[in-house]
Amino acid sequence: MAPPSSWWGSEEQRGTPVVVKMDNPYSLVEIDGPGMPASDKKARGKNAKQFTWVLLLRAHRAVGCVAWMAAGFWGVLGAVNRRVRRSRDADDEPDAEASGRGRVMLRFLRAFVLLSLAMLALETVAHLKGWQFPQHLPGNLQELEEQLQHLPEHLQHLPEHLRHLPENLRQLPEHLRVPERQEIQGWLHRAYVAWLEFRVDYIAWAIQKLSTFCILLFMVQSVDRIVQCLACFWIKIRGIRPRIPASGNKPRRGRKSAAADVENGDADDDADGYFPMVLVQMPMCNEKEVYETSISHVCQMDWPRDRLLIQVLDDSDDEVCQMLIKAEVTKWSQRGVNIIYRHRLSRTGYKAGNLKSAMSCDYVKDYEFVAIFDADFQPNPDFLKLTVPHFKGNPELGLVQARWSFVNKDENLLTRLQNINLCFHFEVEQQVNGVYLNFFGFNGTAGVWRIKALEDSGGWMERTTVEDMDIAVRAHLNGWKFIFLNDVKVLCELPESYEAYRKQQHRWHSGPMQLFRLCLPAVFKSKIPFWKKANLVMLFFLLRKLVLPFYSFTLFCVILPLTMFVPEAELPIWVICYIPVLMSILNILPAPKSFPFVIPYLLFENTMSVTKFNAMVSGLFQLGSSYEWIVTKKAGRTSSASDILSLAEETHVPARPAAKLVRGVSEGGLQEWGKLREQEAAEWANKEDAAAALAAAPATPKKSSKANKKPNRIFKKELALAFLLLTAATRSLLSAQGLHFYFLLFQGVTFLAVGLDLIGEQVS
Repeated sequence: MAPPSSWWGSEEQRGTPVVVKMDNPYSLVEIDGPGMPASDKKARGKNAKQFTWVLLLRAHRAVGCVAWMAAGFWGVLGAVNRRVRRSRDADDEPDAEASGRGRVMLRFLRAFVLLSLAMLALETVAHLKGWQFPQHLPGNLQELEEQLQHLPEHLQHLPEHLRHLPENLRQLPEHLRVPERQEIQGWLHRAYVAWLEFRVDYIAWAIQKLSTFCILLFMVQSVDRIVQCLACFWIKIRGIRPRIPASGNKPRRGRKSAAADVENGDADDDADGYFPMVLVQMPMCNEKEVYETSISHVCQMDWPRDRLLIQVLDDSDDEVCQMLIKAEVTKWSQRGVNIIYRHRLSRTGYKAGNLKSAMSCDYVKDYEFVAIFDADFQPNPDFLKLTVPHFKGNPELGLVQARWSFVNKDENLLTRLQNINLCFHFEVEQQVNGVYLNFFGFNGTAGVWRIKALEDSGGWMERTTVEDMDIAVRAHLNGWKFIFLNDVKVLCELPESYEAYRKQQHRWHSGPMQLFRLCLPAVFKSKIPFWKKANLVMLFFLLRKLVLPFYSFTLFCVILPLTMFVPEAELPIWVICYIPVLMSILNILPAPKSFPFVIPYLLFENTMSVTKFNAMVSGLFQLGSSYEWIVTKKAGRTSSASDILSLAEETHVPARPAAKLVRGVSEGGLQEWGKLREQEAAEWANKEDAAAALAAAPATPKKSSKANKKPNRIFKKELALAFLLLTAATRSLLSAQGLHFYFLLFQGVTFLAVGLDLIGEQVS
């Protein structure tokens, strides 16, 4: 029987149509199945065309996405290339780390990067060819040797790939020889096997011992930090703080109540009218951005004018800067402030030489205390009333140190990270050492010294770049005590560019190592108790100044990348992740608003370890330019509370009042004052001419400033470590080490961003 057919004789197809629905609203396509009516021919053709157009549209979008990603990647490479080309000239400038030890370290890092790239290529080839061996190779080899001893004697010397053959095939004619597996694999396989044996026998052992030593140092330093945090917590709970002595039968009161009395204007409670002679010194050098604000704040301090003398110690070699500072000093002297301008022709000894020269003036013997402020510091009017009274009735007290506060802590990411570090330094380290040990490192500014303590300790010395720590250690060895006031804050400015911050950190970490070499004999010869000597040597110098940069750089920038290429020496997860995060959280506790930056802070501190380690080695072995002083660049930020008093006084003070002598200046100061007054008329004329010339000069177009703009620098050590860590992260993918990969990836990206000077702001 013939199959049924339609009236035109064709076969009838039966079935169910298939509907394909895609994400696109125009991509609903119906594909015919058996039994579709002929009337749907046109619809079927239309749907097929729509389906084709949908596929073409999706292909176009995919190609566009790939092109967009390629363009973005190419744009990033172009930006990096432009940054490198624009930064070549800037990178050749003299730098505290550009010679000596810095060059040796850069060569070491370059060789390290090239070696890691070669090892990555070898490991990649081994992975693709299946030459992967178990991680714990020595134990497996021993098990294999034990298994071979149980084989028959005639099988123990056969190659492994022949032992499964039958007995009649194992005996070959003499003129035939079965090739070894190494001969089949080739020379590259032999080299890889030799490398495995060498790294197991020699490299893994050495890395494991070094990592164990660094982990031990890491744990000791972590315990020290935890103890300091607990001590700070106890101080907060118990309300422990330095007390201002009271005379007679009056009870001793805390600093907070004294500060409240000062703010309320209670003259009888100002330490019972205790107003000794105070000398204020303001060392500065080519700091045009901040001199005016700092001089203004110092001149407005609330202290009897006949018992206060301000020395502006200018080491500037820029004549314009000298003229501006002189004019500012003249302005305040005309208002009745006892202020003197001093300038040295030779900048020997840097800041220490400047302070030493100022202390040699004959009128200094009339003063009992000296307060020191750097050029960017802005003390409050009640600073002296909150610090000097602590010396009353306490003849053993040599230093009162105030805390720093920052006007630009929220300016960019770099200043936020610096604020975390310095808040921990003042809130925890300085406060705990001041309360329990009566000793800490002088911060170089925002402090008041007893002049007798300076003289008994030998005065300012020019032998290191940390003259503040030097005088503090010598005063401590002579038995003087220190007080830290955590509640008295002085505004200052943080470096906003990485270049300035890097130079500052190099000086701060090379100087202590210089000082440690020089003062170690004096520590053992001093008459202080043994436990104070141990604290000074073991904790103050070794643990907090030497051990911290050593293990941070060695553990996270050298050993961790090495373990990716030598997996037999493995770092525990808690060393890489848990303990560093815990320490970072402890550091952020004094600045709780910075808690969202805990991960960037951890990565940035590891990045700074290369600069700190280089500086530490340079200072310890006197390499490179470890004795070079570079002034930290300032941006000229001012506090939110502007100089209202200064602006109000300017409306009442005439421009050129008659000359008059102020009280409290000795003969030496009057001689300098006379010389300054002789040059005053010419300087005012020059200043007016310069102002007129600037006003008459045509405005410079905005675009032309790009030609004179200082290019951003690149930092080769950071870039070398970035490539090393990213290479190690790529290697970790072959062994499927997830947490190691993410840590190395983010740390490498951080090094790359810092090396290209993409953090902070460029200060020209």
